[in-house]
Amino acid sequence: MVFPLRLFCAVAVAGFIFVDGGGVNIPSTLDGPFEPVTVPFDESLRGNAVDLPDSDPRVKRRVKGFEPEQISISLSAQYHSVWISWITGESQIGYNIKPLDPKTVASVVRYGMIRQPLTHEATGYSLVYNQLYPFEGLQNYTSGIIHHVRLTGLNPNTLYYYRCGDPSRQAWSKVDSFKTMPVSGPRNYPDRIAVVGDLGLTYNTTTTISHLIRNKPDLVLLVGDITYANLYLTNGTGSDCYSCSFPQSPIHETYQPRWDYWGRFMQNLVSKVPIMVVEGNHEIEEQARGQTFAAYSSRFAFPSEESGSSSTFYYSFDAGGIHFIMLGAYIPYNKSEDQYKWLERDLANVDRSKTPWLVATWHPPWYSSYKAHYREAECMRVAMEELLYSYGVDVVFNGHVHAYERSNRVYNYTLDPCGPVYITVGDGGNREKMAINYADDPGQCPEPSTTPDEYMGGFCATNFTSGPAAGKFCWDQQPEYSALRESSFGHGILEVKNETWALWTWYRNQDSYSKVGDQIYIVRQPTKCPVHRQRTARWFAAS
Repeated sequence: MVFPLRLFCAVAVAGFIFVDGGGVNIPSTLDGPFEPVTVPFDESLRGNAVDLPDSDPRVKRRVKGFEPEQISISLSAQYHSVWISWITGESQIGYNIKPLDPKTVASVVRYGMIRQPLTHEATGYSLVYNQLYPFEGLQNYTSGIIHHVRLTGLNPNTLYYYRCGDPSRQAWSKVDSFKTMPVSGPRNYPDRIAVVGDLGLTYNTTTTISHLIRNKPDLVLLVGDITYANLYLTNGTGSDCYSCSFPQSPIHETYQPRWDYWGRFMQNLVSKVPIMVVEGNHEIEEQARGQTFAAYSSRFAFPSEESGSSSTFYYSFDAGGIHFIMLGAYIPYNKSEDQYKWLERDLANVDRSKTPWLVATWHPPWYSSYKAHYREAECMRVAMEELLYSYGVDVVFNGHVHAYERSNRVYNYTLDPCGPVYITVGDGGNREKMAINYADDPGQCPEPSTTPDEYMGGFCATNFTSGPAAGKFCWDQQPEYSALRESSFGHGILEVKNETWALWTWYRNQDSYSKVGDQIYIVRQPTKCPVHRQRTARWFAAS
């Protein structure tokens, strides 16, 4: 047995980790598969998730002129490069908008390993985007000037200071700092990686982010559904159910200033800690001429080109000994499509001696037992699951379902010691409230024809042909692939200890930030589960 590193006075017995002094015993996936557990829903948590209003000081514009705001950091494909992004100038919403000219404000970052002087300088590019609606009475939007600058030649695991702006205008941000990722290697990992989904900008969100910051992450993964700007009309009227409240809308409107509010609120975190995002359904935001994802693709920098992708919807990057794959569920993903071909190439190029851990992320879960969005992403699973399994993906993070769920290791609905652990963290705190009903509850199994997401193309979910649910669309009890499920808002922290052990911890918002809601060691078994293995072994077949 391989022992996890950096544990204080820890011993392992029968797969459990016992930490001296704390009375803590933490199970590992070696102890699984686990009997399914459902934590009873706390009725007091069902209250309305209220959005922060535009009058909240945390979302108001506090800079002047063309001074930078909404500053964020994202990683490039490897440790020696990061992206710095920010916005200058004011956005506009109305009937007669006039876009700003990106050429009028420079994109400059000065940086170095000491606060003063900042001896290095990098320049980048800038853009504006519009959200346009060709319908009478709907207001149009144009963004401030969005800047993206890539810093290169950085040292690993090093603190850098930086400021961004336009020196010709003396419009600079204050000096801030970030830390680069460790060099890729089997013993090098960021200390803590925060994982959160379906965040929005509610008072619940503020609790999530407050707790997350106290857990001092080195990296943040946001697995889709970012601002929920599309729960608003262009006049700023919002609802927690768009289709219920605005059934006569000629197009699904969005209120783009919510993106600016979100960027201002998040700056305190993401100007210091890199954030990596992947698109969710709430980022689609269709506008004139069928254009979609304009805000998502414009406001964030992605290591697409660096990772061989031609799209903002799928890309990869390394963080120490972890290779992350970010996939798009709302664009084509079949074997003949560019995304699938890119994924094949990316997986084939992964060197597991340098990045032993392989983590994949996309928005809608394949393995969720909640009624909400049940088996909605089945077409994507059918198209891509075998490829991910054959390359030994260790962990998958998803959102979309507004609750928490952790799976046993699973492949093709069958318990499998070499399958990934799937973790749904769509519990960041958005306005649409929590998912509280399960597909296996009496009367809760959805009609199969209602399950596909309209943006996902085909219909692939049918009745199970084997196992405990044979002949049925839903299980009659909590599925054996579902190890633990709970309806609460929160976030998770991933701590990779070495090339085979990683600690996953989930924190509930209603608790102290330091109180654990779920915790398990995820253990890799590379000798038992080699890449491109024959798929003859199974843990035990569904029966």
